Amino acid sequence: MQTYSAKPGDIRKDWIVIDAEGVVLGRLASIVAARLRGKHKPIFTGHMDCGDNIIIVNADKVQLTGRKRKDKTYHWHTGYPGGIKSRTVEQVLEGKHPERVVTQAVRRMLPSNRLSRRIMKNLKVYAGPDHPHVAQKPFELDVLGMNTKNARRNTK
Repeated sequence: MQTYSAKPGDIRKDWIVIDAEGVVLGRLASIVAARLRGKHKPIFTGHMDCGDNIIIVNADKVQLTGRKRKDKTYHWHTGYPGGIKSRTVEQVLEGKHPERVVTQAVRRMLPSNRLSRRIMKNLKVYAGPDHPHVAQKPFELDVLGMNTKNARRNTK
């Protein structure tokens, strides 16, 4: 018995639409990261891009549990002395590009290498309900229906 290794001709990429409205961010990101890598396929090969193309809509309506919306911060450095900056998740979601919260969460769940940078090009994230990829005939993946914990429950 030999280990199977997928060839570029064997790989078939599907187009998937995921509605992020009401879905918990971390659970959404882990499902998307696994699908981008292709781990759900029987022909998964670690060194090949055998995942699907994923479209995420309503990224601005994603949910966070606990106090993460106000407490979680994203830090970056401008490159200048004393140039460390930060923003909370709430500021990013209410700003110009709320889809960056979902993109960053998925990026951080992938390994840090050349393959993951190429895989990230298969992810398209949109803040609103519309997307320009209708011609690819994507099918919808119901993340909320997979598990009851994927939706945020109010525990007040």
